[in-house]
Amino acid sequence: MMNWSGEGHILSVKKHGETSAIIDVFTRDQGRHAGLVRGGAGRKMRPVLQPGNLVGVEWRGRLSEHLGYYVVEPVQTLASGLMEDQLSLAGLNAACAMARETLPEREAYPRVFEAFGVLLANMHDRNIWPALYVRWEAGLLSAMGYGLDLATCVATGDTHNLTHVSPRSGRAVSARAAAPYVDKLLKLPNFMYPDSRGNDLEISQEDVLNGLRLTGYFLETRVQWGTNRTLPEARARMVEKFTASVR
Repeated sequence: MMNWSGEGHILSVKKHGETSAIIDVFTRDQGRHAGLVRGGAGRKMRPVLQPGNLVGVEWRGRLSEHLGYYVVEPVQTLASGLMEDQLSLAGLNAACAMARETLPEREAYPRVFEAFGVLLANMHDRNIWPALYVRWEAGLLSAMGYGLDLATCVATGDTHNLTHVSPRSGRAVSARAAAPYVDKLLKLPNFMYPDSRGNDLEISQEDVLNGLRLTGYFLETRVQWGTNRTLPEARARMVEKFTASVR
């Protein structure tokens, strides 16, 4: 008999049979890990088993490769507090879907997990979470081995006035080098600079949209392309709602 216990965020819930549910949980030490919850489709567990919620789990299985069973206890509910804010709820669902779709099962990514917790803890504040979301996706790219190199210009080696990113190399491009090719490059938001230059700047909604286009492009062409999948619909809905809020 195999077993482990810990805390994690629920990423998805799927009904199984009449009363049970299969949940995908993102934990610090076990990574993204699925399991069966007996009674998970019932009224008592329904408010607990919501994407984004932090839960205590104990997983048991005969062998490590089996689906196994979860015993779940609530720790912190997040989804219920966002029901009145459709944009933030869309952001929560997008983050959970991205983690579920891009992270390999049962592989630990502690830094991604910790950043995920910070993101979800700030989902109630529209002034904070959109930029955090973009930074989290950039960290996801790095964890998957496709990190963006934003320290110097790929063409000139400049470290100042970096304004774009090359879609081919994932490296920064300065305004001077970008000028002849600006239509073929991705815009680099100020808040994604690798040092303190962007930390004190006011983050505009247009900056966030540029960041979403940037990380979305590389997540789709580098991470999802290898598995012949596109980005989750939940992310597209979040981007659509955020774009509408800018107008």
